Amino acid sequence: MTGKPVLLSGDNPQIAKGYGDAPVQAWIDAIPGWKSLLARRLDALIVEAVPGVRKAVKWNSPLYGVEDGCWFLGMHGFTGYVKVSFFRGAELEPPPPGPSKQKLVRYLDIHEADTLDEARFVDWVKQAGRLPGEKM
Repeated sequence: MTGKPVLLSGDNPQIAKGYGDAPVQAWIDAIPGWKSLLARRLDALIVEAVPGVRKAVKWNSPLYGVEDGCWFLGMHGFTGYVKVSFFRGAELEPPPPGPSKQKLVRYLDIHEADTLDEARFVDWVKQAGRLPGEKM
């Protein structure tokens, strides 16, 4: 056994469920190439925007929240992009552009060629961090 996580479809790393920064950093380290660099930057922006943010990995996705067991944001790797899920994104101003079948969820899909609007992302994260989290 090499100790390296298995990459699932879309190069999303298979990381054991865990709470705290360590499993999130393991996920970030395991997602390949530019996606790792992007995830590392997103993680840093989230930590800066929401002091004391809680982290976990569940369902092979990093989650971020303000209180234990309640999450406002998640990330997931797909072929060609990283999907950021704002679990109450419909309540953000303006809402993130990606629609969802779920009434409140909105997505931000970031592709390699995209330029991340960090100011907009941080604003969404700050807004999301002030809303009630979703229990998962």
